[in-house]
Amino acid sequence: MKVVIIKYNAGNIQSVLFALERIGMQAIVTDNTEEIRTADKIIFPGVGEASTAMNYLRERKLDELIVSLKQPVLGICLGMQLLCSHSEEGDTTCLNVFEKVSVKKFISGNNEFKIPQIGWNTISSLHSKLFNKVAEQSYCYFVHGYYAEENNLTIAKTDYIQPYSSALSFENFYGVQFHPEKSAIVGEQILKNFLDL
Repeated sequence: MKVVIIKYNAGNIQSVLFALERIGMQAIVTDNTEEIRTADKIIFPGVGEASTAMNYLRERKLDELIVSLKQPVLGICLGMQLLCSHSEEGDTTCLNVFEKVSVKKFISGNNEFKIPQIGWNTISSLHSKLFNKVAEQSYCYFVHGYYAEENNLTIAKTDYIQPYSSALSFENFYGVQFHPEKSAIVGEQILKNFLDL
């Protein structure tokens, strides 16, 4: 199986590579369109700022390539947010794979909650093959100051300040707000499930 991690200027690629190695899978890190197009599975990771990342993708025509993909694609953290229609971060028009899904900035009214959310939180209302053998209320690792609203593409929810989508799915595209590569056994199971899709 050919697994490709899309290379763009939004870090955390190394930890994704290590997580795949732990479950016995090698991956290619590339921004080469032919390599990406011929992959069996594609991971679209991301840590960083939405508008900068989108500009980088557009400059290299990776935005057009990503939306045209027909094989399973997994967006992680910023990668998931970029698959949405719009992000309040930098007032950014995103890839619109998850149509009409907006990414909003967390606002903590009385400063009761730290922003960004950093650390472990639970995922619930799981409904997708992505969560085979993953229990309700499993803990995953999050680092984010923006969130995708709940909508009809939501396949997992998390509560921080308010309930939001911690995973989304549409056709061959999947997105998770948490970092499966940093989420221990639960994260490894989710990555295995993605590779089995």
